[in-house]
Amino acid sequence: MEKKLKVGVLGATGMVGQNYLRLLANHPWFEVVYLAASPNSAGKKYKDAVAGRWHMKGDIPEQFKNLVVQDAGIVSKAIGKCQLMFSAVEMDKKSILALELEYAAKGFAVVSNNSAHRSTDDVPVMVPEINPEHLDIILDQRKKYGWRKGLLAVKPNCSIQSYMIPLFALMKAGYVIDKMIVTTLQALSGAGYPGPAAIDLVDNVLPYISGEEEKSEVEPAKIFGKVRNGKIVPDNTIKISAHCNRVAVTDGHIACCSIHFKGKKPKEEEIIKIWRGFEGLPQKLKLPSAPVPVMIYRDEIDRPQPQKDRDAGNGQAITVGRLRKCNVFDYRFVGLHHNTVRGAAGGSILTAELLVTKGYLK
Repeated sequence: MEKKLKVGVLGATGMVGQNYLRLLANHPWFEVVYLAASPNSAGKKYKDAVAGRWHMKGDIPEQFKNLVVQDAGIVSKAIGKCQLMFSAVEMDKKSILALELEYAAKGFAVVSNNSAHRSTDDVPVMVPEINPEHLDIILDQRKKYGWRKGLLAVKPNCSIQSYMIPLFALMKAGYVIDKMIVTTLQALSGAGYPGPAAIDLVDNVLPYISGEEEKSEVEPAKIFGKVRNGKIVPDNTIKISAHCNRVAVTDGHIACCSIHFKGKKPKEEEIIKIWRGFEGLPQKLKLPSAPVPVMIYRDEIDRPQPQKDRDAGNGQAITVGRLRKCNVFDYRFVGLHHNTVRGAAGGSILTAELLVTKGYLK
């Protein structure tokens, strides 16, 4: 691009907000010029607002240290500063619903990491390799709300990325999957900071994460759905049963999946070939954040592993392994992704890049 788009980050001081800044520091298309967070951080330089709680591996990118943090709840502060707003603000659901709509009504393109609007029937829940056509509903959004430039798109729950693209690749190849059982082993970073107390996870596993199983079972239907008459109609073909667990891993969500095919069933070698050969629209368009390949199949019997595989494709790729016959359904496999990159900030950035190429951001 000849000129970078100016963007802002809501919730810039939190874990996901910090990941946005880390990933956007040298982005070829986007320039972060506006940071906002809670009233407690407002008025402070960013380096002071996150003092003692910067959790990324490297230092705070130099260009953000002296930016003054604004109050995310005061939309007027952002007007004229930027066009695109990444939302990772931490508030109650009702407040997030209203605030993100207010930003969109004021002309901002809002790409959200939050769950508040995932069930809103005219808001796309984006996995760009799966449902890029869902962005077409933005025209209906703008007509419904009277927005000229504003829009709202969200990314899905961070636990489902590691199996959604593998499932879609098989579906695109003509196979029908009608049943799935998935057990997720979810990293600590998915809980934000400070997250669970160490005493709860050292020598232990937490077999319950509030809302995760419901999201894991419901959101795929919307992502696989179709845009009709100004709404996204879910596709409930696949019945999913999910078990979600918090484990003592820093980053990297694992999903252990068993799948059942309706009708014809592929052979193991065909499944692996489909996965290794799959590419979505972001790869075809060569978007800056698009991993190539998007899926990596590991032949080793003990892969994927969080420490070894979460950073594949700069944290945007899905690593799959251990494909084998299932004694109950047809096949089982293990998927892994970086939950704070592909599953959070990185997935939203990839969606924003797609918005640019589809002409919704100029």
